[in-house]
Amino acid sequence: MPALKNRDHYPVLVIGTGIAGLTASFCLAGAGIKVLLVTKAADPKDCNTFWAQGGIIYEGEGDTPAKLIEDIIAAGAGLSNEEAVRFLAVEGPRVVKELLLDEMHVPFSVSEEGELDLTQEGAHSLPRIIHSGDATGRAIETSLLNRVKNEPNITLVTEMTAIDLLTTQHHPTDIQVRYRLTNECAGAYLLDNRTNEVFTIFSDFTILATGGIGQIYLHTTNTRNAIGDGVVMAQRAGARVTNAEYVQFHPTALADKKANHYLISEALRGEGARLKNEKGEYFMEKYSPVLKDLAPRDVVARAIVEEMTTNKEEFVYLDLANFYTGHEPIAERFPNIRKACADIGIDIERDPIPVVPAAHYFCGGILANNVGETTLTRLYAIGETSCTGLHGGNRLASTSLLEGLTWGYFSAVSIREKYESSTTPVESATGPIPRRARLGDAPAIRRSYGTRPPGIGSIDDALLLSIPDWRPPGHENMEDPALILQDWTTIQHTMWNYVG
Repeated sequence: MPALKNRDHYPVLVIGTGIAGLTASFCLAGAGIKVLLVTKAADPKDCNTFWAQGGIIYEGEGDTPAKLIEDIIAAGAGLSNEEAVRFLAVEGPRVVKELLLDEMHVPFSVSEEGELDLTQEGAHSLPRIIHSGDATGRAIETSLLNRVKNEPNITLVTEMTAIDLLTTQHHPTDIQVRYRLTNECAGAYLLDNRTNEVFTIFSDFTILATGGIGQIYLHTTNTRNAIGDGVVMAQRAGARVTNAEYVQFHPTALADKKANHYLISEALRGEGARLKNEKGEYFMEKYSPVLKDLAPRDVVARAIVEEMTTNKEEFVYLDLANFYTGHEPIAERFPNIRKACADIGIDIERDPIPVVPAAHYFCGGILANNVGETTLTRLYAIGETSCTGLHGGNRLASTSLLEGLTWGYFSAVSIREKYESSTTPVESATGPIPRRARLGDAPAIRRSYGTRPPGIGSIDDALLLSIPDWRPPGHENMEDPALILQDWTTIQHTMWNYVG
C-alpha cells in the first residue's frame, strides 16, 4: 500500500470505492489530475456496487428519455427533482456507452443474436436494462477497479476511514477565520484502521462517495460498511442533508439468517417470478391490479408486510420455477442467486424462495446538484450518499448504478473545468456529454503536494497551516467494544421498529 504522509496535500480526495468514487477518480486521472482515493475496507470491492445484481439502465427498443423520465417520476411518487431526472435520462445512457461499453468493455450479457440482452424490471415500461448475468455490479466494479489501479495519477489507499471533514471555519486555530462569510472543505482527517494513527490530509476538492445507511437497520441488504458516515460528516461540516426520511426497502431479501439477507434481485420478477403467501395465494394483483409483481419496490414491500402481518407469517415466497420466462436456463441467468439459495437447501428451479423486505437504498442524503456540488464549497457528494432529488420517495430499479456512474463522471468534468486556466469555456456539463478525449485535453496538473494550479482560487496557506492535527476526544483505550456494540444494536432495533 502506498505510504501516506501526515499533512500531505492532494488536488482531489475521493472517499469511497464504489461505482461513483471509481468513476470520478478514473475520469480525473484521465485529465491529468492527481487523486487520493481511500476506502475504509481492506478490499476496495467491499462495497454495495460489487453486490448489485439486476443491471444498469441503458436504452431499450423504442425507448426515449421522456419514457425513462416518466418511469422514474412515477416510481418516486411524484417527489423527484425533475431537473435531475431529465439530466440522468439524457446523459446517463451516453455515459454508459462511452465508459462502460466503449472504454471499459464490461462483459454484459448478450442475446443469441449477439446484441446486448435487455431485461425489464419493476415499474419500467419496457426492457431497457443491460446486465452481466446476475452479477452486474461485480462486472462493473471489477472493470473500473482494474483500470483505476493502473492509473499513475491515482493513489489508492485501503483500510483508511474518514472520520471528519476539514473546514475553514471550524478547524483553524486562527480566531479571525470564524468571521468569514464562506466556509470551505479543505480535506479530511483519515484514520488508519491498522495503526489507529490519524492523518491530516488537505485537498483542493473532496468527493464523498461513501454509500448508504443500511447498517443502521436491523435487516439490510447492504455491506457492513454502509453506516451513513459520509452523510454525518457532511452535515457536521455544514452541508445540507435532505430527504432523510426516504429509505427504500427491497421487497425480496432471502429469509434466512445464515444467508445474511442475501438480495434476491428484482430481475427474477422481471423474468416472470411471482409472489405468494403461505396459503399459496398469488397476492400482488390485490395491491397493484395493473403492474402486479412488477409494481414499484415500495408498493411490493408494503404488500409483503401486509401479507406477513395478516397471515402471521415470517416471510412470503417468490415462485420463479413455475413462471420463468427467460430465454436461457435459470442456472445460466441467475447463477449466483441459485448458488446462494442452494447453500441453504433451496433449489430455485423447483422450490419457491422465502423472502422478506430489508433496508436497501437511501433515497435521501447530502444535497447535491447535477455535477455533485454541495452547499459546502469544494465538497462534492455523488452516488448513494448524495441526494439530487433523482429518486424522490422511492428509487426505480437499476437506476443506482447509472446514478453513480453519471454523477461520478460529471463531478470529474466539473472539477476539471475549475482547474482550467483558459478563459475559453469548455462544454457545459448540462450540455452535450464531453468525450473522454475532451477530459484528456485538460492541461496536465503536474505539481508537488502543497501547491495549487492557477484558475481555481485557493485556500489561504496560512489558514491551512493553522488547522491542527487530530486530537482524540478521550483516552484511546477507554472505549469498550461491548458497549459500542450494545449501542449499535439499540440503534438498529429502534430504526427497524419505529422508523422503518
